[in-house]
Amino acid sequence: MEHSRQITVIQAAIILISTIIGVGVLALSLFAVRAADSGAPLVTLLGFLVGLLGLWLLTKLGMRFPTQSIIEYSEDLIGKWAARGFSILIIMFFCLLTALASREFGEVVVTSVLTKTPLEVTVIVMLLLAAISSRVDITTFTYFHHFYFPVIVFPGLLIVVLSLKNAQLINLLPLWGNEPSGLSGGILTMAALFQGSFVMTIVIPAMRRPERAMIAGYIGMAIAGSLYFLIVIATVGVFGAEEIKKLVWPTLELAKTTSLPANILERLDGAFLAVWVTAVFTTLLSTYYLAIYFSTQLLRLRDHKMFAFFLIPFIYVIAMLSPNLMQMYETIQIVGRCGLFFTIAYPFFLFIV
Repeated sequence: MEHSRQITVIQAAIILISTIIGVGVLALSLFAVRAADSGAPLVTLLGFLVGLLGLWLLTKLGMRFPTQSIIEYSEDLIGKWAARGFSILIIMFFCLLTALASREFGEVVVTSVLTKTPLEVTVIVMLLLAAISSRVDITTFTYFHHFYFPVIVFPGLLIVVLSLKNAQLINLLPLWGNEPSGLSGGILTMAALFQGSFVMTIVIPAMRRPERAMIAGYIGMAIAGSLYFLIVIATVGVFGAEEIKKLVWPTLELAKTTSLPANILERLDGAFLAVWVTAVFTTLLSTYYLAIYFSTQLLRLRDHKMFAFFLIPFIYVIAMLSPNLMQMYETIQIVGRCGLFFTIAYPFFLFIV
């Protein structure tokens, strides 16, 4: 598939940031605290390093094959049929990520904002929005992320920084947590939140200077990882580990307790939800775009638009399988950890070959 090579280093970094920062922001601190109590920031940092390893592998491979995506160069490395088997699993994985993200979005909206709206409606609306937006080329896909980037990062960072004034240092001690036995599982869960870095496999072939892709990757991961790290520090510092375990969406509660100087806005949860909806859209757009783009390359088709609505019914059915919110989050953690095989182990194998 031909690429126009329009994407700059900054644009590639922006795509990475807005893909990673998404639906997981709300429950981020809950996952980290369940793993290590007050050691949640440490778990987040270690998870970030694992995610950075995956990005490094994918970017190295992309720089080695600057005109191909992982679907194409994997066939050159390990053979057509073996690579196609893994490619099908990767497509299914990103369909599953899209389904779980849309379901989590629906749960938050019907619980916090549109309490009388059926869950099914919110899920299908977001999926349709992602499907319609995915009928574009890679350059327009980049413009989507570029346009929404300031709306996602700067308000989110402002809310976190303002909330730090209410933090208590004692809540962050001991740094390694009271129950370090759950550290390894927590690291894998946090690393799964950075699996959006897989988007680099389709960004690199469209970059003007693919040899600088690693710089873009480091910039993107550093900004996204720093925001996640600050969110965990702020929520644990304000509420404490034991209180967070009783909350479903700690970051949303953090926004409720934060106000602008001079009480211009006494609660920022409304503004935060608006930012979060935008972040969910850009993440869903990337995961769904990956699924249909890879499907097109696997079948050797020239245009991915025919898949834009084809996968929606299957993804919607998967999204509605979980009977309740708690079961959904258990599924998200399991899928995220298993997905590290495709986003880290498989690229590592290809890199060795």
